[in-house]
Amino acid sequence: MSTMTELQGVFFWSFLVVFGLVMYWISPRARDEAGFFHGADDAGRPASEWALMMSVFISWVFAKSVTNAANLGAAYGIVGGLAYAAYWLSIPVAGWIIYRLRTREGATGMVSFLIAKYGRGAGLAFSAAILVRLFNEVWSNTAVVGGYYGDAGSGAFIAAALLFTASVLFYSLKGGLRSSIFTDVIQAVVFVLFLGLTLLWVVPTHGPVALLTEGEFALGSGVDLLLVAVLQVLSYPFHDPVLTDRAFVTREKTMLRAFIVAGVLGFLAIVAFSLVGVHARLEGMPVSGNVPADVARVLGVAGFFAMAVVMISSAASTLDSTFTSLARSVAHDLPLLAGRSKLLRPVLAGAIAMVVFALIGNLPMIAGTDILKATTISGTMVIGLAPVFLFSRWVGYSPLSFHLSFWTGMILGTLLAVGAIPPGWAIGDGKYALLLGTNLYGLGLCMTGFLLPLAFSRRPARGYEGAA
Repeated sequence: MSTMTELQGVFFWSFLVVFGLVMYWISPRARDEAGFFHGADDAGRPASEWALMMSVFISWVFAKSVTNAANLGAAYGIVGGLAYAAYWLSIPVAGWIIYRLRTREGATGMVSFLIAKYGRGAGLAFSAAILVRLFNEVWSNTAVVGGYYGDAGSGAFIAAALLFTASVLFYSLKGGLRSSIFTDVIQAVVFVLFLGLTLLWVVPTHGPVALLTEGEFALGSGVDLLLVAVLQVLSYPFHDPVLTDRAFVTREKTMLRAFIVAGVLGFLAIVAFSLVGVHARLEGMPVSGNVPADVARVLGVAGFFAMAVVMISSAASTLDSTFTSLARSVAHDLPLLAGRSKLLRPVLAGAIAMVVFALIGNLPMIAGTDILKATTISGTMVIGLAPVFLFSRWVGYSPLSFHLSFWTGMILGTLLAVGAIPPGWAIGDGKYALLLGTNLYGLGLCMTGFLLPLAFSRRPARGYEGAA
């Protein structure tokens, strides 16, 4: 940004303000709970299949995700991009599992299903994990936007991140999930267009063949992370309410088709954006925490602006979805856990939760934290959710199964975060060797813990009957 003129700087800052005003102006207002929490229009009709697909696609193409994809492309070539894109297999996996939960077990929501199947303690533990996830989504996305306005920790960095947060918060308060899905469609189109422009600047420099063949398919050269992603897609999507909330707002088959298409599009988009990092690798640029911003700075003002728009559009779609998921969790799920059907004014409670999280959710951004940790560490902590949902059809009421699986994953994820996993667990000698070993052996331990109580139980399996 230091090479920009004062006029160009004003233009970039003005864009953030105009972005927020335009999104607020075009966002539909939710006039009831169905609109605010379920995305229905004024006539009570759910979102269309096309709108749902676009919403799931862009909501999962987080600003931190495209940044991580480029960073990994710079570190490992195309292998890094494929490794991170593999996480987008989570979307069709989640679609299929939740389709089964809805059609075969009558599930109407994640928390209510867990309470009925595994007890209120399971619903409480799951809700706590969700709140941590939503907290991470706030700072990890606003930090990416701030990186285009100043160095991490600088006044410009923090000011841009907070201004961006305020812009998204205002239109999210106006329409909840309805405005989130509506603006997601627009943001998806903007993202794809500016991603195309960005690639037009990057791809011709070295050519597609060089970009797509850079890197080595070896365990220590990014394949270890690819295997981690394949393991985590069995559990990772279920602790993301941005994704799972959208799985209950339309008919089952409509949802499933939308999730499959969104997953394929997301995979392709992440691989495409990782080429920005592969370009940086071929150019000999040093690997940093924000490779896209580094590349953008050498593309000139127009290229920098295109990259910034890609990041702002993807970050906004994720942040507004984070706010609406938080509102639903506080207004619907927490009262359910407390044994109450609903709050007297759930929309107001949800709006207050949005404002509070917008404030406290930015504290790690101000302090400075590695955004990749928001994915890899949390993904390990929730590996215990895999058997909980994968095997639910064959399980009766078994709270112990949930807790043995869930807390095994949480303990292993915590031990990994503090560096307490034994080195002998590592598979290979790459950067992610210990992460791979922890996830592989940990998933086996979680499944064992989940099945262990069933071996001593004579109670027949029963389906979902609604939360008490």
